[in-house]
Amino acid sequence: MTGDLPWRKSSYSGSDGGDCVEVAHTATTVHVRDSKDQRGPVLSVPSNQWAAFIERLAR
Repeated sequence: MTGDLPWRKSSYSGSDGGDCVEVAHTATTVHVRDSKDQRGPVLSVPSNQWAAFIERLAR
């Protein structure tokens, strides 16, 4: 269950409750959710695909 994971809020999240995401890493998967709706849907992505996505964003 993803509720037991150590969620971490984006460093770009402000204290005003704006658009925020949280991520939680496991050995093989990265989970992403909306910090304003913690019981809502969770996007789960294999770690290697997440790394490729982040690398592409950095370009």
